[in-house]
Amino acid sequence: MSKFNERKQLLTERIEALVQRKNEPETFGNGVFDRYVHPVLTAAHAPLIWKYDFNPETNPFFMERLGIHCVFNPGAIFLNGKFHLVARVEGNDRKSFFAIAESDSPVDGFRFWDHPILLPETSVPDVNVYDMRLVQHEDGWIYGLFCTERKDPSAPKGDLSSAIAQCGIVRTKDLKQWERLADLKTASNQQRNVVLHPEFVEGKYAFYTRPQDGFIDTGSGGGIGWGLSDTIENAVVEREIIIDERHYHTIKEVKNGQGPAPIKTDKGWIHIAHGVRNTAAGLRYVLYAFLSDLHEPNKVTHRPGGHLLAPEGIERVGDVSNVAFCNGVIAQDNGDVFIYYASSDTRCHVAATTVDQLLDYCLNTPEDPLRSHACVEQRIALIDRNLQLQS
Repeated sequence: MSKFNERKQLLTERIEALVQRKNEPETFGNGVFDRYVHPVLTAAHAPLIWKYDFNPETNPFFMERLGIHCVFNPGAIFLNGKFHLVARVEGNDRKSFFAIAESDSPVDGFRFWDHPILLPETSVPDVNVYDMRLVQHEDGWIYGLFCTERKDPSAPKGDLSSAIAQCGIVRTKDLKQWERLADLKTASNQQRNVVLHPEFVEGKYAFYTRPQDGFIDTGSGGGIGWGLSDTIENAVVEREIIIDERHYHTIKEVKNGQGPAPIKTDKGWIHIAHGVRNTAAGLRYVLYAFLSDLHEPNKVTHRPGGHLLAPEGIERVGDVSNVAFCNGVIAQDNGDVFIYYASSDTRCHVAATTVDQLLDYCLNTPEDPLRSHACVEQRIALIDRNLQLQS
């Protein structure tokens, strides 16, 4: 057997075994959700036809030509009886693009479609695109909101890292044909982690924003914002208000952002967000949750203290270490919820829970009292209640 055929066969067998591998929940969860043992998508899931020239005359060693570096930060949607992840795929060239993986199961068996999404461009082409949030809006469209990144035209000569981030918007009915709309316009210098609310509010399109002064630094940006637009085709948010602010010495002291679109329940909207704090080892990203009013989703009613999910074990290791990030969740009609999150900008995972569990978590987990002394008092009160119950 030639080197070409030997490598092609071995790599084909490896990827098939990976796709068909069954996933199981970890033995001990925390009662809020169950992590699953294996990642649901990795760079190794990328189809061979994306990476290799299949012509033995031009690629006799079956050598990788267009490498895939990592697969992470997936948007998620349940459509036509199947689970779909719109993953951020990063090539060895550092450019990100979107690709769809599909499965009959929410926890394993995800296989990429043959072609990634050829995203339409605006008159000012994107240099990089990433982190798509999918939402089935009540207007009948499926919208994808993502970060579009372009070089900062005002950057000093020689500065090749400064960028402008804004919110790009596309829509589709079938995940195959995508229509590009104008980028969202706000008064903020930078916008990342923008999410569309799934219902009209006051007859308008509602957006969760994350205003920033700079590409990395939030500056005066105070947290998760909220704004309304008359249209979606040329969306303009003239006024942003902060609905979930940052706080000193918390999991969201540096920045925070809405994850996927919130989950509607009879007790309010469940939000999954990410919070960032600084450490001696760099930024640490975790997930947290909060609940907002059913009829006024910009009014937060419950703020459980601390993180919902933080990177653990191998999740802490990767291209950008110590990061848990979520922009995709699927809530089914039977109450099951699947949280798709990425670890360390490298791979995609799933955690399973239910609407009832998330509501219990939001309604009954105490808020962060923001001071060590008050936190100890809070914990002692729990201990004393438990000791009384045991006596």
